Amino acid sequence: MSITAPSVFMVNVTGQVDSGRFMEGDNLYFNYCFTSGPDWEVVGGLEECVSQMSRRSDDERQIFIWNFPLDITFKSTNPHGWPQLVLSVYGNDIFGNDTIIGYTACHLPITPGIHKRRLTTFVPESASTIQKLMAWLTGRRPEFVDPKLIACGKGREVTRVRSHGEITVSFNVVMKDLEKLGYNSTGPSRNSSHFPLTQSVKDPVPSGSGLAVRSED
Repeated sequence: MSITAPSVFMVNVTGQVDSGRFMEGDNLYFNYCFTSGPDWEVVGGLEECVSQMSRRSDDERQIFIWNFPLDITFKSTNPHGWPQLVLSVYGNDIFGNDTIIGYTACHLPITPGIHKRRLTTFVPESASTIQKLMAWLTGRRPEFVDPKLIACGKGREVTRVRSHGEITVSFNVVMKDLEKLGYNSTGPSRNSSHFPLTQSVKDPVPSGSGLAVRSED
């Protein structure tokens, strides 16, 4: 009896958005969403969600703790367009207005196991001093119409941003049938006929954009 080779591979990601550190704002919450290439399909879990509010801790750390769960499963035929997590943090300014506090994004880890990421967040800057003053008076900072824009490199070079805090995210990644399709999720090895994922998954964020990712695997 012949066994049919798999035509797709599966990637399951669980984890949580642990905490955030921001110099301003209170009662912070975030929206998250996933974005991926055209060959990827969500087969389980939540693709978008809104967290609960969190207040700044009273200790010396001064952090916002969410511990908000993530759980999603993808299937695909090739690793091009590897999924990314996009986070948009909102909170109250000094006038009590609900305003954007920071954006950030990162690729989901490309190897199985437990991973932790510290993501630097940023906010768009107004194009002129007058616009900055109006944004401060009205409590309406510049925002992206579609937060998924930050996961794309195209057009980002003309966007003015500044760093504004950081978020810690934990991932637990499980993969299925990836090596059966000829991809090596553990990196290149000697005499290997598999294609390393690092050649297919590229960071689309241009340098100098204010977005950084630090790994704590």
